[in-house]
Amino acid sequence: MDQVNREELGGFLRSRRARIQPAEVGLAPGGRRQTPGLRREEIALLAGISVDYYIRLEQGRGPHPSEQVLTALGRALRLNGEEHDYLLRLGGQVSHMPVNGDRVSDVPANVLRLLERLDDVPAMVVNVCCDLLAWNPMLVALIGDPAQMPERRRNRLRRLFDGSAPAIGNRLEIARQCVADLRASGRYPDDPAVRRLVDELSADSAEFARLWAEREIKIQRTLTKTTVHPLVGELELDCEILTVPGHDLRVLLFTAAPGTDSHDRLRLLHEQQRVVTCR
Repeated sequence: MDQVNREELGGFLRSRRARIQPAEVGLAPGGRRQTPGLRREEIALLAGISVDYYIRLEQGRGPHPSEQVLTALGRALRLNGEEHDYLLRLGGQVSHMPVNGDRVSDVPANVLRLLERLDDVPAMVVNVCCDLLAWNPMLVALIGDPAQMPERRRNRLRRLFDGSAPAIGNRLEIARQCVADLRASGRYPDDPAVRRLVDELSADSAEFARLWAEREIKIQRTLTKTTVHPLVGELELDCEILTVPGHDLRVLLFTAAPGTDSHDRLRLLHEQQRVVTCR
């Protein structure tokens, strides 16, 4: 049985209690409410536990909750599957993921060969901290050469929050999704690298701090990015996120729907990239 992350457990319970309205769970409003969402005693009632026990859990001083208690709380708080898994991890009922390396040498050779074969698709490999570890020529054509960037800026989250990615039209939505994905990874706060990244971004960006405090939980498997490329113009790209089995790495592939202007412009970018490569 793993250790309980009491502080984060309490914060997560409070955040999820605040988003539920009494009518959603069949309760009467019960007069004026000082805070949004359900009262503590209402969650305790719905979960079938004592009010004192629930209060202690929210305050980060309760006992080690059983899987049955956490499951009951998950039902009472109307958690989805990813949120429920996160609650079990916080409560010490699911083993925390081991901390892996984050070096370029950690990228398997077969994944590097895959990047080479993806001639017309921008692709990159990132770790749990969103550091870019490997990429192909089409990714360079799309965003510039990461090898020419300072190492700290080879990080998707830092680029989203440091004001250096103004060409991304839906930056805020992508930022929200990436923050929710980072929290859903289960690495915080046990992984020192993730904890340092969260602390740094929280101190440097009020926007990141606000999104992190919302405790949204969602593993990202696909997202849509809109951007304006300086050579080919506006692009709407679908990003497919593939996990690398046996490694804490993911491959991101950027494609455009056939028959769209973005598809034609991505092909044009590929042709330009090939010309540059052949010089």
